[in-house]
Amino acid sequence: MFEAIQEVLVALWYQDFDALLAPGSATLIYIIVAVLICLESGFLPAAPLPCDSVVVLVGTLAAVGVLTPAIAFPLLIVAASMGSWMAFMQGRWLNKLPMVQSWLKKVPEKNMKTVDALLRQHGLVALFAARFIPGVRSIVPMMMGIRVKEAPRFHYFAWLSATLWVFLLAGIGFLLPSLPDALGRAVTMGLMAAPVITLCAAILTAITWRVRKLLRGNKPPSAQA
Repeated sequence: MFEAIQEVLVALWYQDFDALLAPGSATLIYIIVAVLICLESGFLPAAPLPCDSVVVLVGTLAAVGVLTPAIAFPLLIVAASMGSWMAFMQGRWLNKLPMVQSWLKKVPEKNMKTVDALLRQHGLVALFAARFIPGVRSIVPMMMGIRVKEAPRFHYFAWLSATLWVFLLAGIGFLLPSLPDALGRAVTMGLMAAPVITLCAAILTAITWRVRKLLRGNKPPSAQA
């Protein structure tokens, strides 16, 4: 049993399509994929897991008959939503820590009200966009756990964004077998590279913002007339 789990894990990690076509592997694929998606959506240390490409691969496996779409797609949605909920609960727990409270008290009240307003008005967009950025996928619901008081509103955002994310990526994977081989490989490589590109863009944006803030802070005051 352990060897079978290891084989499926390795096949998912390296996108070994032929190995995943082995008879009897469907049940293990369902379980392992659900666990991977849940962990990566809920815990920051699990960010390196290749969950975007795994969701695409699940769509492809469903298209060729290895998996059942009626089981695979809802399972992915549940796993992603439960992961976001776990990250949300981590935010609730962190909000009770005195150290976190001291950090929040240092932020100007006006800025915190702006953050709260953005989370209320654009929570769905934030969660949906975060699902395409490794690491941020778990940070955004964690921050919502710290600031958003209405849990039902968060669950609405989490489930709807998870549904859109799964149907977009798994739907692309479902269509891949019908594409010409060259185009299919190009699309697959693009999807695998997209999370890395978005993560690098987010890091570069954060660094640029920080450098500009430091430069403005070090700017000498204008001479008095």
